[in-house]
Formats: sequence, C-alpha cells, structure tokens
Amino acid sequence: MKNSILFLVTIFYLFSNNLESSEPSKAIVVTANPYASEAAANIIRKGGTAIDAAVTAQLILTLTTPQATGIGGGGFMLYWDNDESKLYAIDGREKAPFSADQNLFLNKDGTVMDFYPDAVVGGKSVGVPGLVKLMEEAHQRFGKLDWNELFNEPIKLAEEGFNVSPALHRTLSYMRYLKKIEPASSFYYQYDSEGNTIPLDIGSLLINSEYAKTLKRISKLGSEDFYNGKTAELIINTIKDSIHNPILLTREDFKNYNVIWREPLCLPYREFSICGMPPPSGGISVLMILKMLENYDIKSYKPTSPEFIHIFSEVSALAYADRDFFNADPDYIDIPVEGLLDNKYLNDRTKRIDLKKSNRNPKHGKPLGYSEFSKNVDISMPSTSHLVIVDLYGNAVSITSTIEGPFGSHLMAGGFMLNNELTDFSLLPEKDGLSIANRVESGKRPRSSMSPTIIFDKHGEIHSLTGSPGGNSIIGYVAKSILGLLDWNMSPQEVVAIPHYLRRNKNTELEKNTILPIHKEYLENLGHEVIVVSKRSGLHVAKKVGKGFIGGADPRREGLVIQIDQ
Repeated sequence: MKNSILFLVTIFYLFSNNLESSEPSKAIVVTANPYASEAAANIIRKGGTAIDAAVTAQLILTLTTPQATGIGGGGFMLYWDNDESKLYAIDGREKAPFSADQNLFLNKDGTVMDFYPDAVVGGKSVGVPGLVKLMEEAHQRFGKLDWNELFNEPIKLAEEGFNVSPALHRTLSYMRYLKKIEPASSFYYQYDSEGNTIPLDIGSLLINSEYAKTLKRISKLGSEDFYNGKTAELIINTIKDSIHNPILLTREDFKNYNVIWREPLCLPYREFSICGMPPPSGGISVLMILKMLENYDIKSYKPTSPEFIHIFSEVSALAYADRDFFNADPDYIDIPVEGLLDNKYLNDRTKRIDLKKSNRNPKHGKPLGYSEFSKNVDISMPSTSHLVIVDLYGNAVSITSTIEGPFGSHLMAGGFMLNNELTDFSLLPEKDGLSIANRVESGKRPRSSMSPTIIFDKHGEIHSLTGSPGGNSIIGYVAKSILGLLDWNMSPQEVVAIPHYLRRNKNTELEKNTILPIHKEYLENLGHEVIVVSKRSGLHVAKKVGKGFIGGADPRREGLVIQIDQ
C-alpha cells in the first residue's frame, strides 16, 4: 500500500507542476524523487542534520533514479555548518584509474572513438566512484544520527520494492544498448507477447535484493566495504569481465581514492554573495556569467524577453568559450581562477557584446596567469541529480551527483549502475599542436558542469540554495535560476519553471513547447543561429522567506518539496 501511495504522489506532482507551499517552514527537503524526499524528511524529523538526510536521500536516489545518479558515481557538495557559520566545499568527483592515459579513447589508428556506444558502454569509461566516500566523510564531521540508521529506509525500500516512475520508464524506452547488456537488461526490461524487449511498466513493483545486500554491508562497514571489500570486488570483476571495453581498474585505484575538501568559490553579486564549487566543477562558469551580467539592469528585462535572451546568450557564449580552454582538474592543471574572475577581465569581455548583433565566433580570453591550451571536446550527457536540504538546526546542503550519461556505463554491480564519468574528459588529448587541459591522465578527475550553489545575503545569512542536472547546460540553468531569485525576486517555483534559453557554442537554444520559439525570428535577425530543443533541467531550489524556507521542484522532472516544522 505504501509503495502505491508514493507512486500516486509521483503522478500528482508531475501534473500539479510541483506547486510550492505558500507558508515557509523551518526545515525543507527538495529532491528528484518522492521516495527520497519522504525518507530525507523523516530523518530531519528524527533530529538528523541536513547531511544525515542527504545520505538517506542519495541512497534512495541510487535505487529509484538509476538513470541519473547513484553510489556508482560521484558528486560535489556544499555544506553550511550553522554552528560554525562556515561553508564547506567537498569534491567527491570520480578519478581515472592509474592505468589510464591520454590515449584512452583513441582507436589504434589514432582516431577518436565514436562516443556512443564505443566510448561510453563498458569498463573503459568507468572512473573510481566517489559518492560513498563523500557521504561518509561529510557524515563523520556533520552527522548527528548513527550511520547505520541512515540506511534503514533505503534497505527496506530495496527489499520490499518501489514503483517504476514515468521518468525511469521513459529513459529505459530510448536506451539502445542497455537492453542488450546483463544484468541491467534482465533487471529493467521485460518481454512483450511478441518477444520484444520492452521497459518495465510505469507503476510496476521493482525489488532490488542485490542493492539491499550492498547497503547492508556499507551500513556496517562504511566505505571500507566499498573501497576495500566485497563491493569493490564486485565492481572490479564486473568491469574486468565486461565484453565491452574492459579495462583494468584495480584494487589500488579503489584504496587510493580520496575526497578533497576544497575552498568554496565565492564572489559578490550585487548585495549578495554567491558561493559554488571551484574547479573542476562548473561553479566558476556560473560566477563568470553572473559577473558579466552585473553590468546590465537585469530587473528592467522580463525573464523571457527576446532582448534579454540575446544578452544572456551572448554572455553565456563567452563564459563557455573560456571554459572550453581552461577548466580541468586543478590538481593537474594550473587554472587561472583569479584571472577568469577578475572584474577588469570580465568587463573587457562584456565590451564584446553588441545589443544589436550576435557575436558569431566568440574566442577564449587571455586572463592573467593563463596558459595556452587547445579547445576541449565536450560530449557530456543531460543526466545527473540535484538536491537541497535545510535542517531544523539551520544547517544546509546543496549537492549535485551523477553517474554521467543515462545509466552510466550500462554496467551494473551490487545492484547499482556504474558511471561512465571518464567520457567527461576530452576524448582527444591534443589539437593543433597544443595539449587539451581536460585530457585523460592517470588519477585525474574529469571536469564537470555540476554547479551546486548557496547564496548568502548582505548579513551573511543563507538567502537560497540552487542547483540542477542537465549535462553542460547545468551552468546556464543555475545562472538563470540565480537571476530569478535575486534580480527578478521570484519564488522558487517560479524560478524553476522559467523556460530555458542558452548558448553554449554557435547555437542559441530555445526550449521546445514553451513561449520562447516566438522569438526565433527576432533573434535570427540579430544573427543568432537558433535551434528549438527539449531541455531536461532538474532545478531544485530553496529560498528563505522570513524565518523559514519555501522550495521549488522543476516541473520537467519528478521532484518533491517537503516542508518540515517539527
């Protein structure tokens, strides 16, 4: 009965557009799935912290949204410790195995592999997962409830089953190769009367006993099991036995994985402070877009006006042009972070913007401290998941996690999907005689677009939290959500529902099935090359109103806002 009720909740929120409560609450949970939101809220009600709730939510998202995220992947976390009045940035990004080199995705003749399925599917694309270690280290420092208590509901749900959601069913329906690869094929597909392989029906009960076993081990042994025990063995054997691009990811790779506690990247924007993750995340690009837009009177534009779409697209193109050359793992590449965020540099960049004409070939700039690289080849996929939580103690978490493409590498071990994160590296190591900053290297972390963000007001208090999935469009989604929160003073639900527009390269993208395509001719007259496309964001936002919080969940996905006062 409980599973059926939660399935009906999923459907209700899909068709009710995830309308937020009008009354703020002391604590709030917003995740990509009703099961995860309900379980995280229960942890808060038991006296758990935001990190306690986030652990439970992530474990359930692994089960219920395997197309997007899971413990077979990694993520970036911002955590606000209210007692210390301090913000922490924790990097749980996957790492390349020590055996990997810059030629990982090249054919024997030196040409680049086809992205899908050749590079993606199989063991070659799997990086050492970081999410379990990230959750454990954060919990050790900020958790209040016992570690094993956070696993109770995820284990129960895995053993008793959950109802397949419309999003999971829809993603399964367009996967060309997953249905051919065991054990995922037998687990997520069925046969129709004619013998055709089809996805599990929406609402069907899915039990994952193997994942329950994995969770029981980790609940007792912690990350030791995942990186040096039975689960590590299962992952390594799955990769080694894969007939699709096996590669020797070893015990040493797992034993040597480390989470990195980095300095948050914070910058003033108007009277606020915007804080995100530093490289290799997309946070720096979000900040660059905002600082360039600070030169404009954003409030005077409507969020979907063609005039503002033009400005936002031109600014975005400049930020993405710099990203393609400079962003990579800062432990391997000297990234000119200060130069890229320098006010003079960014003001000079905005001088290239013409309100009456589109810049068709934006070049990367030359910030102070830059080194010359060649342009990255970015083929990241629009998957991933994001959640925001504020607990009853005033602590807050914004975390974006992923297994990269839908269903990652398509390999499954211990009841969960393994990432294909290594395809977030540039498949090509060099071009025009220059190395690419984001090339594959032994032990390196691939760059990312994930941009969890926390915004503070002029008094240093939390104003709002935001973040999104969506491949390399994440940067644009998050930047625009911040404009909605700060410049247009929108509610969280209004923010997440803004139709999407973005320019990452030559094309200006307008979201399909929205009001935006009516501006196509206007933009083309300015020189834009316009395409109308579906945009799969999953923005989850919480905003402080008075002494409490309200939230918004992206209507394009299946998120659920839960407000808590006790």
